[in-house]
Amino acid sequence: MYTCVFFGGMSLSKHNSKKKNDVLPYYAFAAAWLLCACILPLYRIWAILLCFALSALTAYLVSRRRSKEENSQDEPQKSPGTKASEPKKSYGPEIDPILEEGARALREMARIYSSVQDKEVRGKINELMRITDKITQDAVADPSDIPQIKKFMNYYLPTTIKLLNAYDRMSSQGIEGENLDRSMNNINEMLDQAIVAYKKRLDSLFENQALDIETDIEVMNRMLAREGLSGEKDFDI
Repeated sequence: MYTCVFFGGMSLSKHNSKKKNDVLPYYAFAAAWLLCACILPLYRIWAILLCFALSALTAYLVSRRRSKEENSQDEPQKSPGTKASEPKKSYGPEIDPILEEGARALREMARIYSSVQDKEVRGKINELMRITDKITQDAVADPSDIPQIKKFMNYYLPTTIKLLNAYDRMSSQGIEGENLDRSMNNINEMLDQAIVAYKKRLDSLFENQALDIETDIEVMNRMLAREGLSGEKDFDI
């Protein structure tokens, strides 16, 4: 019997070598052994073997359960109400690059906005961001405008960001100088012109839609006049 207990202890020691501080499997083994000792005739070989098998199984199950509990604690917990990130929607090989470049430009302008201290310049950057977002999203609303949008994003937008970065670097120097002041003033004035140009570019994107609307209105007026519903003809009573 002592031999079986000894080997049982060695078996448990090997099984728990990965978790040296976890003694629950030992307790489980001992408890199961004592319970079997109260029930089975341990002076029989088969009883000793059965008692050992049941005790080892109990210790194994306890150890496995503890391992699962610890692994579940190590996993990051999701906060209630959070949803798994949905796959990004694709609008096609022509529109997706425009949206990605627009998002990148907006992030850069937002960074500069947070860095610049001058309220007037911050207001102009905010207006440029607002118009840029509308121009970018127009690629989804009207793909026929893509050539104009690409021209805007290939030159006007990166040049504006380049000048904004220059203004950010110069304003962060914390000193006054003739060259610094002149350059910063020039960029500040340029932002006013850029806002006007951005608005004109956005307005030009609606040229096709404006023509379609005018055509639809003209057709509707003709139909109303033909049916006598335009209000321009007196009805006979």
